[in-house]
Amino acid sequence: MTLVEVTYELESPLKTDQLRRLGEFANTYGLRRFRFDEQKLHLSFEYDASRLRETQVEHVLRAEKIPLKQRVAL
Repeated sequence: MTLVEVTYELESPLKTDQLRRLGEFANTYGLRRFRFDEQKLHLSFEYDASRLRETQVEHVLRAEKIPLKQRVAL
């Protein structure tokens, strides 16, 4: 297992239903955990890179209507 973390800047704060959906699929897609920084509007995901690619993570987030703006380089 190769754990990778990716962080995205969001266009707007997450709503309660969006946070609930994130929690529901976090384990389903090989995503291990997520963190939301409400002040910076950053959403970070830790995922298993041996099972997923970053593009797949982004695709799932966009499918759930998470307002991604851009990836943040750390």
